[in-house]
Amino acid sequence: MAETFACSFEATEQNARSCILAVMEGLRDIDLPADRAGDVQIALTEAVNNVVEHAYADAADGEIRIHCDLSSGLLKIRITDTGPPLPKGELPAGRPADISGPLETLPEGGFGWYLIRQLTCGLHYERQAGSNLLSLLFKMPTRPAG
Repeated sequence: MAETFACSFEATEQNARSCILAVMEGLRDIDLPADRAGDVQIALTEAVNNVVEHAYADAADGEIRIHCDLSSGLLKIRITDTGPPLPKGELPAGRPADISGPLETLPEGGFGWYLIRQLTCGLHYERQAGSNLLSLLFKMPTRPAG
């Protein structure tokens, strides 16, 4: 049986934090296993923050929609926005940042897509009718019947 949860919000940092917390509460309500909640929250936060910081960086306002579907051992989270498309219409590679140098030369960013790729079992991006659609897929542990 599929369970769904959705929300939308104006793309600001404060609204993003509030909506991510609401999404996580909604996912708990539709039976997200506790042992997966941390991974889901980290990946979702990274993805949503990328939209706020990059897709709507120069926009006065913009809307982000999040739709979650939990069914058959798979959680699919779709994030939709109307910001500009990703460069070349592709997801960033998500390679780990080089942290071998002195502390003062460590990069400020560059970890987000790497984390997202490590925490999900699949990613899909497409541009459709002026919107970006990013899907994050997470395998959920199967529970014994009974």
